[in-house]
Amino acid sequence: MPQTDPELYQALQGELERQRRTIELIASENFTSPEVLAVAGSVLTNKYAEGYPGRRYYGGCHFVDQAEELARRRLLKLFGGEHANVQPHSGSQANMAAYLALMRPGDTLMGLALDQGGHLTHGHPVSFSGQLFQVVHYGLDRQSEEIDYDRMLELAREHRPQVIVCGASAYPREINFARIRQICDAVGAYMVADIAHIAGLVATGLHPSPLPYADVVTTTTHKTLRGPRGGAIICKAEQAKAIDKAVFPGLQGGPLMHIIAAKAAAFGQALSPEFKAYQRQILANAAALARALSERGFRLVSGGTDTHLMLVDLRPKGVSGVQAERLLEQVGITANKNAIPFDPEKPTVTSGLRLGTPTVTTRGMGPAEMEQIAELIDRAVAAIGSEAEEQVKGELRERVRALCERFPLYADL
Repeated sequence: MPQTDPELYQALQGELERQRRTIELIASENFTSPEVLAVAGSVLTNKYAEGYPGRRYYGGCHFVDQAEELARRRLLKLFGGEHANVQPHSGSQANMAAYLALMRPGDTLMGLALDQGGHLTHGHPVSFSGQLFQVVHYGLDRQSEEIDYDRMLELAREHRPQVIVCGASAYPREINFARIRQICDAVGAYMVADIAHIAGLVATGLHPSPLPYADVVTTTTHKTLRGPRGGAIICKAEQAKAIDKAVFPGLQGGPLMHIIAAKAAAFGQALSPEFKAYQRQILANAAALARALSERGFRLVSGGTDTHLMLVDLRPKGVSGVQAERLLEQVGITANKNAIPFDPEKPTVTSGLRLGTPTVTTRGMGPAEMEQIAELIDRAVAAIGSEAEEQVKGELRERVRALCERFPLYADL
């Protein structure tokens, strides 16, 4: 490739080096294993396979059928459940399939508001979910900054939604799935649990599972699951036919068989004892990073974290989320600006940062390194707008580079 397509090669090598030499704290990202990378780049990308194993619209699907069946079996072994669909290209498409299987356009969907920690596909007006359905949003209690389940019940009784979706993209506390099931039962609603962020924790028993309660569970296959970019659905047997029909032919054509096989590889790795130890370390690192940031005067939304992520309120430091994100990237720390609950700033500015520990844990870092990272963040944020900003940035870049070199990434690529 350096000779045949140097421009693309430069982009690929540039991204590899960026990942190697930066501290990645985006909570929705992770580094897959070399095995998963290899399968994702395998000859299965050549195979078209519309339909499902044993029921394809193309010939020559014997081996891709084996790969998809393996992915389905392993997913159910990881989480439990009665039926699995591993074809969704993303978590958003998994959510869309779940909604279309359970209700019709114009019906009422109830979900956690985006500015309270929810996801675009939980009913935001710019998303298909907010355009196809009537949406009612629930939110957080202003004092505890945790989900207000009593208010959720009031809203459900008032609006009688067909589906209540739970889960979040920026919520650091455990979700009470049993309580949400009770609310769904009180109004006759289906329960969809989007566990995209916490799937690895749920699979290893380190976060309560929604499987005993939800009608449909959706997830991504990257994030804490550490697989390829993609989605998956687990549902009760009575929803299986509707879910499969919603995915294909409802939303997608030919599935990405190389990615489905990579999902199977990742699910197999997630069944190992080492994967549970990895998830425990994610939580230990998140707790250590949250504690170290708090000790340095950062305010954490809800006071801390039960999961792999935390939401940092930057207002006590006098800077915005976008300012912090930009300066941290300049020193080699990748994070994302994020709205905090009841944020007075615009979504393009925000008052917060969302931080997560899956990728630094994949690299082998532990609580001692979380202490160092908190110090780096603190010094970077304190330098914003100061006369010493450029000097501090240079010093921090060297420290970030040295830390990354101690924990090499993809050394054999």
